[in-house]
Amino acid sequence: MKKLPNIDLQLGPLYDLLIGAVKTRVLLAALELNVFNATASACRAKEVALKLGTHPGNTALLLDALTALKLLDKQDGAYQTRVSVAPALSPDSPANIGMLLTMMHAMETEPVADLPSLVRNGPPRENADFGTEEIWAGYARAMANYQRSGMAQKMAVMVEDIPGFASWKKMLDLGGGPGLFCIAMVSRHPSLQGVVFDQPAVATVAETFIAEYELQDRIRAVGGDYVNDPIGDGYDLVWASATLNFVRGNLVPFLEKIYRAMAPGGVFVSLAEGMTAERTEPASMVLGTLSHGLMGQDFLFDAGEIARAMNEAGFSSVRSIPVETSMVPMVLDIATKECD
Repeated sequence: MKKLPNIDLQLGPLYDLLIGAVKTRVLLAALELNVFNATASACRAKEVALKLGTHPGNTALLLDALTALKLLDKQDGAYQTRVSVAPALSPDSPANIGMLLTMMHAMETEPVADLPSLVRNGPPRENADFGTEEIWAGYARAMANYQRSGMAQKMAVMVEDIPGFASWKKMLDLGGGPGLFCIAMVSRHPSLQGVVFDQPAVATVAETFIAEYELQDRIRAVGGDYVNDPIGDGYDLVWASATLNFVRGNLVPFLEKIYRAMAPGGVFVSLAEGMTAERTEPASMVLGTLSHGLMGQDFLFDAGEIARAMNEAGFSSVRSIPVETSMVPMVLDIATKECD
């Protein structure tokens, strides 16, 4: 008689992967329906459905699913947005990242809708496109709340700790998007002047945040192509957050351009990923950028790659610091231009 195999499979991790798409759809539906606004205070499912104009029974099922995901609390039949996620998901919060999450989902999943086909046939024949200015302007607006929800403040503290900070006069936020990093750093200094350099449509977005924090007299937004256009000179600090990826194939010459734009003794700081374990870690970065890679956009940096390029470009005293962000682990590379 044939015996059953002596196997005891642990299928929990695989099942969790399988329902991952369901988890994502539950969150996206809640954002689209404005559930987190409706549950700012404790409400029963029927009350939530009345606020949203939705089906009571299916609303209750969605609310239970959100509770299972620990995004809502449920007590005595009443639901309320969990305190720990309310700053990120409540529509009125200055740190609300609902729009960012929705955009990231589209950017990361739509290109791989037919993943087997991309694996079989390779990237599309047309050149990889990083998107229009208008798309990047929308992304900058969405990214602003993420930056000011603690990330910009954390980086500003780290930059403030760099020797010489008190004597700096001028900084450049290269590819600065909404400009919140520049705003945070300038705010921690009594007289530092800042320039946020990005595409013209994105620079217009930065101007709105500069005005919101009443720093028009100390920060200006400049529109242009930082790869081909002049970026200014005399900078004591050049800050580049997740923007060197676009010049990875020509990194050293571009860093030489940054070097020439800096004042003697100036500091160049880059915040970027650092892939390890033969480019299989960190997993959040591998999976979050898989769609870009499959479309022919291979721009992730290996650990140490930026630091080596800094040295080749002429910078001295290069050091690298691991940084835990609220989304993915990254690396802060700090380099100094020697005084004449």
